[in-house]
Amino acid sequence: MSVWNPDNIKDVAESIGINSLSEDVLRGLSSDIEYRISQVLEEALKFMRHSKRTTLTTQDISQALKVLEVEPLFGYESTRPLRFGEASIGPGQPLFYVEDEEIDFEKLINAPLPKVPREISLTAHWLAVEGVQPSIPQNPASADTRPQELVPKGPGANPNTLAINGNDVAVKPLVKHILSKELQLYFDKVCSALLDESNEEYRVAALASMRNDPGIHQLVPYFVQFIAEKITHGLKNLFVLTQMMQLTSAMLDNQNLYIDPYISSLIPPILTCLVGRRLGSSPDPIAHLPLRNLAAALLGVVCKKYTKSSSTLKPRLARTCLKHFLDPTKPLGANYGGIIGLQAVGGPEVVRALIVPNLKEYETLIRGPLEEEGSPKQAEAEAVVTALVGALQTLEDDVVGLTNGYASEDREDQGQRLSDKVGDLLAGRILQMERPRLVKAIIEA
Repeated sequence: MSVWNPDNIKDVAESIGINSLSEDVLRGLSSDIEYRISQVLEEALKFMRHSKRTTLTTQDISQALKVLEVEPLFGYESTRPLRFGEASIGPGQPLFYVEDEEIDFEKLINAPLPKVPREISLTAHWLAVEGVQPSIPQNPASADTRPQELVPKGPGANPNTLAINGNDVAVKPLVKHILSKELQLYFDKVCSALLDESNEEYRVAALASMRNDPGIHQLVPYFVQFIAEKITHGLKNLFVLTQMMQLTSAMLDNQNLYIDPYISSLIPPILTCLVGRRLGSSPDPIAHLPLRNLAAALLGVVCKKYTKSSSTLKPRLARTCLKHFLDPTKPLGANYGGIIGLQAVGGPEVVRALIVPNLKEYETLIRGPLEEEGSPKQAEAEAVVTALVGALQTLEDDVVGLTNGYASEDREDQGQRLSDKVGDLLAGRILQMERPRLVKAIIEA
């Protein structure tokens, strides 16, 4: 049973000269009309939903007819829904029509006239006269302009590079960043607390706030710039370098801060404290080792948390650390930083792939400083050997098997194979530890 009234079809047929239609034809035409109308309405509703509207308009119907390749209806374009009125012309025969808006001519005549539009005109004025902007209404006032300093080009463009070379040049930022007075005060207090050597409690409180405060995300770029500047200008001050690494650690520990965009800016300061040639001015040759250990730990945290956002982060860091480990022109402190950096970046896998194959050749570089009795280089060389042994110890956990003794192979055979693998110096240190699993792990690496 169709919802379309067959009498309407009969009336249309009679209007075009068809006076007799069978009941079957009427039912078939009714079903087809119902299908066609529902098809048009479905397409029109799609246009309505895509337009983020809840009211169906005549434009939606017209677009649906165009999509279905049906000639659109003309004369029904309107930007507002049409209001239909109902009139009865007989029993059971309602007539729907579009209501026309009634206009009161008296109100229309007495309404005030609209403003006369201005005539289009062109005027000429000077933007600048010999480089000077005249103070006329057409030109913007100087208070409204935001002058931007041009960044210097060439090799001296980087302010950190200029600072290293001894040129103290202040470069103004291109973009002004508006901070509240509270955040400015917080930034000043934290910076002054971290650089105060006499008040440890003040420093601990500042670092604790940086680790837990959720409302300092707007200050992250300022702290990143502060870390870079202090490390660049304070390479001879171990206290400042250590505090900057502590600040970096606190920022990485704060779960409320989004550090991902600033990782590329934090890596250079961390690497500087890890593999820098000369860190601090202390007469103690190994005073810089705790700073390098802290930087290596931070590098491991960065690799663990942010490797997913940058697939090339870990390979680039491993390449940098390997370069400083094997470079004979670098001081032993840089070699030490490269070793612990490789261990922090990749753990046993990197130790097995990058450190173990190069140990025998590296022994020739480290043996000379070890034999200099009482020299500062001897203490650094001992620290390097200790770092190498510590890195090799991470391989022991991957070995399953030996717990008592050296199994079927005797000690001499194990020692010879170990010497061929890592050199006589490290082989002697490892054999003294009496750890068969470690020996097996290094030989099989």
